[in-house]
Amino acid sequence: MDKKQHLLDTALKLFVEFGFHGTPTAKIAKEAGLSSGTLFYFFSTKDELVTSLYVDIKGKMTAAIMDDIEGETSIKKLIEGYFKTPLFWALNNPIEFSFTVQFSNSPYLNQVAAKEIDLHIAPFLTILKRGVKEGTLKNIDPQLIFALVRGHTFSIHQYLAENPADLEKQSKIIAESFLMLWEMIAVHS
Repeated sequence: MDKKQHLLDTALKLFVEFGFHGTPTAKIAKEAGLSSGTLFYFFSTKDELVTSLYVDIKGKMTAAIMDDIEGETSIKKLIEGYFKTPLFWALNNPIEFSFTVQFSNSPYLNQVAAKEIDLHIAPFLTILKRGVKEGTLKNIDPQLIFALVRGHTFSIHQYLAENPADLEKQSKIIAESFLMLWEMIAVHS
C-alpha cells in the first residue's frame, strides 16, 4: 500500500473514533508509522487531508453506483440503483459511511468545491429531470425528489444499523423501502 493511501486509511479510522478536532495530525502520522513531514508532503493542511478523504470515499461510493446502473435505461431501475447501492455500500463500509455522515454535518463540507459535489450529484439529478420530463416521475422539483431519495436512503440505513439482520432480510427491507419510495415519487396510471 502506498504511503498516501495508508495515511488516508489511518486518518479515516482515527477521525471516526476521535472526531476531527480530537485527531491531531501528529497522532495520524504516529499511528501510520510515518513522520509528520511525510503527512504534510501529501496534505499541506489537516483540512486538506479531511476533504481529500471525503472526496476519496465519495468517489468509491459513486463508482459502485455507476457500476450497478451501467447500461440501465429505465428511470425506475436507475433510481433503484441510486437508492439500493449506497445502502449496501454503507452496510459493507460502516467506517467510511460514518465518516461521510460526520463530514456532511461539519464545517468541512463548505470546503469541498461545489464542482466536486456536483460531480457526484449531477448524474442523478439528470436522471430525475428526465423522469419528470418523460412523465415517469411526479411533476415536482427534481431537487425535492433528490432530497426525498437521499433522506429515505439515510433513514433506512439508520434503521438497518439499529436492527441488525442477515443479508436476506436486509435485502427484503431495502426492496420494500424502495417500493414505498417509488410509490411516493412516481406517476401511476
